[in-house]
Amino acid sequence: MLEFIIENMPIRFRNTLTSKKEVLRPRQGKRLDVFVCGPTVYDHSHVGHARTFTVFDGIISYLRWRGYKVRYLVNITDIDDKIINRANESGKDPLRLSKEFTGSYLDDMKRLRIDSVTYYEPASAHIPEITKQISTLMKKGFAYASGGSVYFLVAKFKEYGKLSKQNRSKLRTAVRIKDDPNKRDPLDFVLWKAQKPGEPFWPSPWGPGRPGWHIEDTAISESFFGSQYDIHGGAIELTFPHHESEIAQQEAASGEKPFVRLWLHSGLLNIGGEKMSKSLKNFVTIREMLDKHSAESFRILVFRTHYRAPVHYTDDLLDETKRALERLNSMRERLKSVSITRGKTFFAKRLLAAFIRHLDDDFDTPRFLAALFTTSSAINKSIDQNKLSQKEALEILKVLETVDKILKIFPKTAKRETEIPARIIELAQKREVFRKSKNWAEADRIRKEIEDAGFSLQDSATGPLVEKQ
Repeated sequence: MLEFIIENMPIRFRNTLTSKKEVLRPRQGKRLDVFVCGPTVYDHSHVGHARTFTVFDGIISYLRWRGYKVRYLVNITDIDDKIINRANESGKDPLRLSKEFTGSYLDDMKRLRIDSVTYYEPASAHIPEITKQISTLMKKGFAYASGGSVYFLVAKFKEYGKLSKQNRSKLRTAVRIKDDPNKRDPLDFVLWKAQKPGEPFWPSPWGPGRPGWHIEDTAISESFFGSQYDIHGGAIELTFPHHESEIAQQEAASGEKPFVRLWLHSGLLNIGGEKMSKSLKNFVTIREMLDKHSAESFRILVFRTHYRAPVHYTDDLLDETKRALERLNSMRERLKSVSITRGKTFFAKRLLAAFIRHLDDDFDTPRFLAALFTTSSAINKSIDQNKLSQKEALEILKVLETVDKILKIFPKTAKRETEIPARIIELAQKREVFRKSKNWAEADRIRKEIEDAGFSLQDSATGPLVEKQ
């Protein structure tokens, strides 16, 4: 069935660089090299990070399922002004501090069921590659040393602004840029920062210092993928200046275009209708969120919104996604109990076709999930009417397993199996005997006993369904 449905079906994504949907065309056969900007590890990661990495976990998992051999690289900025400032506040060594928060970030990713990343690479492990790329830029006249630091000469890269669609001549008034007397032009950005007293440093041809933010990404990606690769992803707020500067660095250093074929950006995460911000006191860490809600509830919240659109985050919305997940889990459990041999439906084939059709179209998970919930209601109705065969039920379960392999929205252990006590299950089965023999008095008495214990009971053609109230 799978081969028939996906034959000759192209995958399309909206490319930020061209503002158009484009067919995915790998540079080499079925191999895809993908880089996504990771966190700056000066604090525990927040739910905005969770949204971005959940999105790309889904995209990468889907591409692999569709037969692509994906190398997925995420950098970790483990030396930066924010890290140094936090270390000074806490009296810790900056690299030790960033190592601790790197561990926290990786633990958060594991709890979110994000397991698609091939390589996590800290910037501090790639200083030789960084200094090598800076040297190349200086030799080609795209960088200059000043005051012990090195800067990229933006004026020489004529296409600066092509990703974010900004006119370079207007950037000086449109963008706030810190004054730096060592720069030739306010738009020039730092590639190598001269050491300040008490700061960590590495030796370089220009003196002791540390890498700038933008250069670490291109140096790391070049060391793994070469000067050109397939997909670069990240949050939308990184488009300018970070990703814009990456393009300038790599294309200037290599002389090859395009640096990346396809640029994908995930939308913002808003809390209470506002962008998440520490100053607004609406900052929520991943661990705080996961202490109150399941990873699966969060993942459904993410995938019910298109990856390029803003996600609105509230506890109420996560509670709503939890209830939606419970309905899907209930349907899955009912499918496991179907035993009749007759019946002819096509839910599995249609559901798989919808999954591929919508995810092939710019990873449109909201449209697929809408189809999934609609189909779930139809499946329940078909079970109630004894129209669903066991063979079809098993096919549907296989499709749901595929969905979960990619979106990871179902709990690893069904809630019904872990939270319904054996005594309640026995009561439900005993009541079913009385119900079938039309002993309504005893059936009603046992139903009340089950409900008094805090559980609800639903009769169906495949047997009783018990859930915690």
